[in-house]
Amino acid sequence: MNNSKQKNNSAIIMTLLKGRTLIVLGILVVFFSIATPTFLTTSSLLLIAKHVALYGILGIGMTYVIITGGIDLSVGAIVGLGGMIAGGLINEGLTLKMFGVTVYFSVPAIVIITMICGALIGILNGLVITKFNVAPFIATLGMMYVARGFAMLRSNGATFSNLTGKEGLGNTGFEFFGRNIGGIPVGAIILLIIAVIAAILLKKTSFGWHILAIGGNEKAAKLSGVKVNKVKILVYMFSGICAAIVGIITASQLVAAHPASGESWEMNAIAATVLGGTSMSGGVGTIGGTIIGAFVIGVINDGLVMCGVSEFWQMVIKGLVIVFAVVIDQFQRNLQAKMALQSRNENS
Repeated sequence: MNNSKQKNNSAIIMTLLKGRTLIVLGILVVFFSIATPTFLTTSSLLLIAKHVALYGILGIGMTYVIITGGIDLSVGAIVGLGGMIAGGLINEGLTLKMFGVTVYFSVPAIVIITMICGALIGILNGLVITKFNVAPFIATLGMMYVARGFAMLRSNGATFSNLTGKEGLGNTGFEFFGRNIGGIPVGAIILLIIAVIAAILLKKTSFGWHILAIGGNEKAAKLSGVKVNKVKILVYMFSGICAAIVGIITASQLVAAHPASGESWEMNAIAATVLGGTSMSGGVGTIGGTIIGAFVIGVINDGLVMCGVSEFWQMVIKGLVIVFAVVIDQFQRNLQAKMALQSRNENS
């Protein structure tokens, strides 16, 4: 009787743990709605949606990385570099000194070039990690400084402002990514598209199964024929592309690009991912969970700002949220292992 009661209690706790992010989100919405009357206004919700889109896109790339057992600390710097690349191409074009000409690209071409740059940085991260056996934390930490340094060098630390382009140069329309369509931010629409594609890849394709297999047991995955190094490189490449897209959206929203954009956003991405149920140990994670985690981070950030909480306290709270999420994740894993052991004992 006691064993049955204990089993039921464990099942209830497990259900609550699995839905913890939604529960936390609901509590936060209620709290900030009471704490500040402006929280549920249209303008505030639009602002939150814009920020959630940025954290969500970064988080999706981070989800793939963390599922494989890695980490990517360079995404915030890639956001800044991506914005500077796009902003520089709009305002200054590309000067070909050997031909004495300056080439200006259309906005779609600028977007593609920026995404390629993000992909190349991600590939470089993957190569350093897989070919030289450098720990992901160290490799991406170094790349964070490299990307941030190049962002600063692009304009000697200055801002590219008024990124509207010129009709005569054929490079207008960049501000589209910062606009709303039917009251919905374009960034949120892009997030939805990327989320659907990423979710399908993760759950319905062999590539997704390989990502999960590597995180679950890398040696077993390698023995079963999974090309571990190739998958890891592709995962970091995808993370770099997501970061570059966020750089484009951020610069478009501001109609300006600053090399310090995206500073410390890697922590927002990690927090959203872990809060969404992706295990830091690898092998477990969902895109839907990460999106909910991004909502939690967005609500916390904007809610605290509306309440007039200091930026320094915001950093403290965000750090505590990450630690709390990891502790809860570990507790859930231990409880799952305990329930599985009890089930085997009962069956035997």
